[in-house]
Amino acid sequence: MNLYGPSKRVGAAAAGDPIADAARLLRPRSFQHRGLRGTGPWAVRFEPFRHVQIGVVAIGECWLAIEGHEPVLLCQGDFYLLGDPPSYTLASEPGAEPRAATSLDLAGTQVVNVADDDGAETYVCRAHFAFDDADASVVVDALPRLVHVRASDPQGRLLGHLSQLLVSEFATNGPGSSLVLDHLAQILFVHMLRAHANRRERPVGWLGALTDDRIGVAMRAMHADVSRRWSLAELAGLANMSRSAFAAAFKQRVGRPPLEYLIEWRMSLARDALLRGSSPISELAAATGYESESAFSTAFRRVVGSSPRQFREQARRDGAALTAQAH
Repeated sequence: MNLYGPSKRVGAAAAGDPIADAARLLRPRSFQHRGLRGTGPWAVRFEPFRHVQIGVVAIGECWLAIEGHEPVLLCQGDFYLLGDPPSYTLASEPGAEPRAATSLDLAGTQVVNVADDDGAETYVCRAHFAFDDADASVVVDALPRLVHVRASDPQGRLLGHLSQLLVSEFATNGPGSSLVLDHLAQILFVHMLRAHANRRERPVGWLGALTDDRIGVAMRAMHADVSRRWSLAELAGLANMSRSAFAAAFKQRVGRPPLEYLIEWRMSLARDALLRGSSPISELAAATGYESESAFSTAFRRVVGSSPRQFREQARRDGAALTAQAH
């Protein structure tokens, strides 16, 4: 059984791609696409929400103010990503009195006019997507409240082409637009993860560790062959470090020891497989690097809090209940 689909093995360069793996695992369960357009002074306050929102300033500029952070000026062509943010405000100018987003008429329209006074126009395209809570922490815990990619940055210039597509789909709202916007949002999500991982200050967590010449090699190797029974010595050898130095550096960069990270990633894949398939538990055990079903079940219970069978049965009951509610 292959939890990834196409076969993935460790090659000379350890071809695993943790960002792609995480994006595939998350499978956003819902999208909301909404544009905001205003002329003159305006401000909108949004309540806290779970998971991720991505936005781009297509026309003009605006201020983004998040609780606990200094306001940030977003210029035309700038992208931003918010990870599990508290209440925040988008405004034409600092200090403008905000109106609640809940007061806006959001039904049946792709673009909301916030204000129609005289003045410079601002147009912001936004996409908010939520994930299954069980897997969201894989990415959300590694994100800061704000990732800001300026239009003048190399990554921003690349994203500029995607912003044109976004604006076009928001404007036309033609047949298939919702599907196109869903896919564009996922592409933007991956690019924003890359942008965050490549920051000079090297972010904390596995995203920042990917750019480390030594720790990143070991991480990609684990993702490339998740069924392999990796030892600390093997991983340290890939990183060209001693076991003790590698273990200490990995924990410092990623926030947990290497083999603990591997176990948690395996269990994330196993949860996903149990939710979406009917493969025997013994196959899941082999696919995640365990010699026996009992060893896999013990690890799963320790990380998830229930046995694989209990988890699958509960997921089926929950799915049946949701289906019954829908009818």
